[in-house]
Amino acid sequence: MGRTAIVTGAGAGLGRAIALGLAQAGYRIGLADIDEAGLAGALEECERHAPGSLVLPLDLRQEESIKACCDAAVAAFGPPDLLVNNAGVALHRPVVDLTWDEWDTVLDVNLKGVFFMSQRFGAALIAEGRGGAIVNIASAHGIVALADRAAYGISKAGVIHLTKMLAIEWARLGIRVNAIAPGTVMTPSREALLHDPDARRRMLDRIPMGRFPTPEEVAAAVLYLAGDGAAAMTGHTLVLDGGTTVW
Repeated sequence: MGRTAIVTGAGAGLGRAIALGLAQAGYRIGLADIDEAGLAGALEECERHAPGSLVLPLDLRQEESIKACCDAAVAAFGPPDLLVNNAGVALHRPVVDLTWDEWDTVLDVNLKGVFFMSQRFGAALIAEGRGGAIVNIASAHGIVALADRAAYGISKAGVIHLTKMLAIEWARLGIRVNAIAPGTVMTPSREALLHDPDARRRMLDRIPMGRFPTPEEVAAAVLYLAGDGAAAMTGHTLVLDGGTTVW
């Protein structure tokens, strides 16, 4: 019946674009998000291309929620072929103002949640004796530093190394684990934040190509890393930032 995937953070923005791109390529999607209201529209879009997709409520801060999400996907699809760990939270805060609770929230969602979603997904594949793929959405902030992004950047650097660690452990089992590190992606929420032309120009001036990557370009990168053309790739982080990290 074709390939299947779980996409976290699929209710809006980048996750929704990734889910739609996969659906257009024939994947049935388990759309996972803490915002169940946002998932309804995403499900409708995906169903036009991949009937049999479904909504999966998910709170990455809760172990039982991760278990329930993965178990529901396995019950519907069997072990899915692909997990896209896209869900995350951003935080702009100077180091001296960062609170204990803010640190925990960012790391719990962006790193701990990614690890335990991957663990549950990998265990399902191993139990069936079959391979699959994980694509983690990291960030250029996990490669180069930027002021006021400490918790976020550290969490995404952790995702990049997590990708390598899982890739090594599961390589001989046929489970490939890769990541994408986008720069600023022009999602609707980012458009709203950058409505000021001067703010937009300052950000564009940091990008050698002079433009932001699009959600559709990130979705295309996910498709590549998940597909047969990348069958020999694991542990790799594909940087999609217009050259920002080359400076």
